[in-house]
Amino acid sequence: MHKLAIPQSVIDRVVARHGREHVHDDLDPKKTVLIVVDMQNAFMLPAVAHSPCLMAQEIVPNINRLAQGVRETGGTGVWIQTLYTDDTLENWSSLYDMLGVQGTEKRAGALAGGSKGYELWPDLEVKPEDLIVVKNRYSAFIQGSSNLEQVLRERGIDTVLITGTVTNVCCESTARDAMMLNFKTVMITDGNAAVTDDDHNASLVGFYLIFGDIMSTDFAIDCLKRNAQKGLAAAE
Repeated sequence: MHKLAIPQSVIDRVVARHGREHVHDDLDPKKTVLIVVDMQNAFMLPAVAHSPCLMAQEIVPNINRLAQGVRETGGTGVWIQTLYTDDTLENWSSLYDMLGVQGTEKRAGALAGGSKGYELWPDLEVKPEDLIVVKNRYSAFIQGSSNLEQVLRERGIDTVLITGTVTNVCCESTARDAMMLNFKTVMITDGNAAVTDDDHNASLVGFYLIFGDIMSTDFAIDCLKRNAQKGLAAAE
């Protein structure tokens, strides 16, 4: 698991702005989804991974716990898978300029539909009531990447909890765009994985200061349960 390192000075700036450490601790569980980004073999299984992030294996139990917590309090789990297509090579050529020929070939093979790499990590507890969304960009929300925004709007969702891999690439890109689309957005500190602790922490710090909230798995589950109980009490 990553060693979390959020400077006290960053926390102080957040508290000075909002009056508390967690601006979204009042989330409505029934309007909340857990978004799990790219927890696929292509990023986690060395034998097929084009860009391995082995730390992602360690966050699986937290993702499963949080997914269950979201379901139990009336929310939904959304599992995001990245898919490579030839259209992506044409329409997002700037990515492949960055990757080079060899990197492009590895990514194409690892994320091809029907491949071992495209499959979700087998220890993830995906339930029949959960949703699967396919994306073709780093961010699941950017125009042309997926239908995720439409799916969430149709369900009246206003809050997203972001988990998955890699923290500072697809997860942060998805989280920032979620906030830009007016979703209350929380990155889960021990539910995201990067290649290094420094990458992970730098991503969380930047997001926490400007774009949204960060919470541990346990804290997020506590918020879900506490607010669900408040909702029940208010309805009586």
